[in-house]
Amino acid sequence: TRCSCRSYTDAPVTDAQLNAILAAANAAPVGMAAYQTIHLTVIRNKEFLTALNAAAKEFMKRDTDPLYGVPVMVLVSAKPGVPPTIEFQNAAAIIENMLLTATDLGLGSVYLMGAIAALKTKPELVEMLNLPEGFVPIAAAAIGHAAAPAVQREEQKKIEINYID
Repeated sequence: TRCSCRSYTDAPVTDAQLNAILAAANAAPVGMAAYQTIHLTVIRNKEFLTALNAAAKEFMKRDTDPLYGVPVMVLVSAKPGVPPTIEFQNAAAIIENMLLTATDLGLGSVYLMGAIAALKTKPELVEMLNLPEGFVPIAAAAIGHAAAPAVQREEQKKIEINYID
């Protein structure tokens, strides 16, 4: 039932739900166990999310809501190049753990990259994140109560597979 949710209600994500999602993030594999090169920022501030949404609309040149009205965003930031070239892989593993846990908790979620690319073009927004020195935003998980329930889908073969026996 995990899917990319692009419409959320106003119902709050509870602290217990958020803590479970953050625990899943911390259980994700990180290359060379370099956990000190990763930083998470939980963003629930509506003004910040509104400003980021506006920046993303401008950056992505679209009229629709790039943040989908999400109430909570967990931003993954990293120290680029420490260890070399794996910050995006680490962020992907962390975010996937959060998305799967959100689904298990009955929440909707979506992986955000375009909005984070927009964020990087707005130094005033990045400064508001109060990131540790040397860290840059990489990607984020948007989390909230889905406006429509997720439905069980039939398994689909989307990725080509070959075998070497």
